[in-house]
Amino acid sequence: MKEAVHVQGAPAPGPDGLQELIGRVARGDQEAFGRVYDLVSGPVLGLVRSVLRDPAQSEEVAQEVLVEVWRTAARYQPARGSGMTWVLTLAHRRAVDRVRSAQASADREQKAALLDRTPAYDEVSEQVEARLEREQVRRCLRTLTELQRQSVTLAYYRGLAYREVAELLSVPLGTVKTRMRDGLIRLRDCLGVGA
Repeated sequence: MKEAVHVQGAPAPGPDGLQELIGRVARGDQEAFGRVYDLVSGPVLGLVRSVLRDPAQSEEVAQEVLVEVWRTAARYQPARGSGMTWVLTLAHRRAVDRVRSAQASADREQKAALLDRTPAYDEVSEQVEARLEREQVRRCLRTLTELQRQSVTLAYYRGLAYREVAELLSVPLGTVKTRMRDGLIRLRDCLGVGA
């Protein structure tokens, strides 16, 4: 069987010629692949660009399609359609896959961004508990006498030692210790904390 040779300036092979070229590509014929490339690269790029709209991505996907033609030419079945139809079907599938992949990636990024902004359940519940505890402590502090409240506040909220509290309030150290003991007992009872 005599093989057709493409001569520069000769008419491009028709549908049957492309089919024959794909058959030769399936057998590893690099020259035949070069001719297939020349015949289909324009229509492939046009189809891919109509799906993707982005020129850079379109060129990348078109190259992937042509590599796939080289690798999978043996899978082409002439009985199922023309060579051009087979190549353009590969191109359309690859372009749609790229769109789906890009959308899935964007969806994942959006979900990740939302998760980053949404505090974890434990964090929210801890904040609520802390706020409730602070309110309860404030309510219980209001049940103390003025002298007890001053002593407890200075010692526990300002971090002063008993001696510093005594100096600041101008009272004996023993008085501060008594106020603290009585105030803490009242707080414990008010807060419902066991002894």
